[in-house]
Amino acid sequence: MNFEKRPFNNSFFEGNPSDLFKDFGRQFFEKFPDNTSIRSDVKELDNAFIVEAELPGIKKENIRLQFDNNILTIEGKQVVEYNEDTDKDRMIHQERNYSDVERQYPFDNVNETAIKASYDNGLLKVTLPKKTQNEKSVSNIQID
Repeated sequence: MNFEKRPFNNSFFEGNPSDLFKDFGRQFFEKFPDNTSIRSDVKELDNAFIVEAELPGIKKENIRLQFDNNILTIEGKQVVEYNEDTDKDRMIHQERNYSDVERQYPFDNVNETAIKASYDNGLLKVTLPKKTQNEKSVSNIQID
């Protein structure tokens, strides 16, 4: 019998073995959202865009919304104060004390004067109505 020697062909074993786990840490942590990010859903309807953003633990008065140059900006600030002088409670480990979150969303064709927002139980809902075809932004242009 004549056995021909063929190279082992398995992509798992090809290449440098040290490259197998080279980016493991980066890939692992990319699966989890950054704690300074805002998780959200953006929907497009026929007449509007809807942004639903999670802002758990942030009070309504600490949320700022701005629409400027076709960009919706959502900012939230959270402060958790802990008084170390009490004998009843003793902080053993603290990770939550202060956090700022911000996210921006680009949109075109939005009727800026009709944007509405509501906030309930940690969920911010922003409705950005689209301009109708009859609504055109008109600006006077000065002739020099």
